[in-house]
Amino acid sequence: MMHPSHTLRTALLACAATTLPLSRAGAAEPIRIVFQNGRSVPISSVALQVDKLTITAAAEGFNPGQSFPLASADHVFGDKPAELNPGIALLLMGKPGDALKLLEPLVASQRITAKIPGNFWLDAARAALVAYAASGNTAKCAEIGKEISDATPAQGIDPFVSLGKALLLPSSTSAADREVALRDLTTDNLPADVCAYASFYRGNLLAGLKRDADPVKAARQNADALEAYLMVPCLYPAGGMILNSVAELKAAEFLVTLGRREEAVALLESSAREAAGTSVAVEAAKRLESLK
Repeated sequence: MMHPSHTLRTALLACAATTLPLSRAGAAEPIRIVFQNGRSVPISSVALQVDKLTITAAAEGFNPGQSFPLASADHVFGDKPAELNPGIALLLMGKPGDALKLLEPLVASQRITAKIPGNFWLDAARAALVAYAASGNTAKCAEIGKEISDATPAQGIDPFVSLGKALLLPSSTSAADREVALRDLTTDNLPADVCAYASFYRGNLLAGLKRDADPVKAARQNADALEAYLMVPCLYPAGGMILNSVAELKAAEFLVTLGRREEAVALLESSAREAAGTSVAVEAAKRLESLK
């Protein structure tokens, strides 16, 4: 009889290999704030002053000096900033310092929209929090964690704060305790992006552990890491295409070592599709070439 965990990994693998990108084609739309009356203004022409949006430059019927209550802003419209996906890709590929060079300016430029539905600030700020945590910068992690929580007051302390704390656990903390802290953040009552990041970093932790001398136990360690990576695109796909892509890239590494070439190729092809335009896609293409 097949072991339940093996069945789960098989299902996850089948799911990951068929994951499709969720992007849309077309020219980039500038980011704008849309008011409840339907009028809109580019965020580059607006400043936030406490609880008011003030026009700083003439734009499409708006004059400098005009102010509107922040609550009158209905949503943010426009395409995802070009720096966001590459920044997240660098973070997940183990380069948090380089990631922050893209993410920090993005957090600053989008901060005005932080409390407006549909903003891109939250994704950038949460990725920056993870990057600070991965860099061991406790102070910056706490600072941006408070900003994120202030921007989402309805849910209290943002769950990403807990993720940051789990990632900041000192090296003196046992691997088992760090693994449990991350696994506890992959529950149904938490947002998909928190679960996806937690499962990804849990995979990294498990992948980096010294392998047991017992071949059976070592195989189990590999299987646990593979499963953690596959959970990202299959159980928490809404966490984001770049997270899905890098998790597939990491999972493919294990499949190659296991001699499961066809499955590894399927994941790498999916990874390259999802992460188009980032360093992840370049790496996936290189690995695909090496498997030919």
